[in-house]
Amino acid sequence: MEQRKAHLIADVLIEALPYIQRFKGKTVVVKFGGNAMIDDALKNSFARDIVLMKLVGLNPIVVHGGGPQIGELLGKLGKTSSFVDGMRVTDSETMDVVEMVLGGLVNKDIVNLINRNGGKAVGLTGKDGDFIRAKKLRLEPRGDNLNSAPQPSEIIDLGHVGEVSSIDPAVVNMLGCSDFIPVIAPIGVGDDGQSYNINADLVAGKVAEILKAEKLILLTNTAGILDKQGNLLTGLTLKDVDNLIEDGTISGGMIPKTRCATDAIKGGVNRVHIIDGRVDHAVLLELFTDQGVGTLLLRR
Repeated sequence: MEQRKAHLIADVLIEALPYIQRFKGKTVVVKFGGNAMIDDALKNSFARDIVLMKLVGLNPIVVHGGGPQIGELLGKLGKTSSFVDGMRVTDSETMDVVEMVLGGLVNKDIVNLINRNGGKAVGLTGKDGDFIRAKKLRLEPRGDNLNSAPQPSEIIDLGHVGEVSSIDPAVVNMLGCSDFIPVIAPIGVGDDGQSYNINADLVAGKVAEILKAEKLILLTNTAGILDKQGNLLTGLTLKDVDNLIEDGTISGGMIPKTRCATDAIKGGVNRVHIIDGRVDHAVLLELFTDQGVGTLLLRR
């Protein structure tokens, strides 16, 4: 091996060493979504990242989405998707497709990729072991007059769209503390036995809270949180985030993702990373290098 290249490899390993030592035995919840889920090369690099994390002593837990895959299958079935505030209206027929895609096709694809790269992944939905209890999400319309409460008749019915009511971590703890890597599809079950489609960011955040994870990593299709000039922001506190939302720097679809991150920190997660899933090996770069590849949110 060329000497210069050997030194570069050694430098990378030395840079990673203190992070490996610091996070050994810690739980890291990773929400897998965006372009990283549909690009074959990125999917494979993500799987290798997760396997390496497990091998060096971390306990990775993967929570995944699958919106594009759900939409594609619905289209093939001749069913049009409709959304309210970014959430898919999910009738009974659509819920069957959601369970088929999230709990079956997508989940097993991720499990297979991790296993092919030397890991031992186990696929779950929130219905397995009854570990994600859900309740129906009742969405209130956002009118101009924010001081007037909507009447019951105004509540928007999204069908089988839910929110997390509770999480029993027993199954995930059992797997995560062994050689296995849990891969979780964001489907919960209600008290009435109904299945509910839940936003994957929210599930990842709640799982991280309940498990008191060291880190929550959210993969997205942007470099992270950007200022108004398009520069990456990092090392943000909860107060910083509130100010950035108030002045409009954080807007649109980044608001719920950022709120998920801050809620996780308030719930006990030490650090949250919003990173660019379009970058090869983004998870390893964020975890084990000084510079990282995204936005870090801190508790202080």
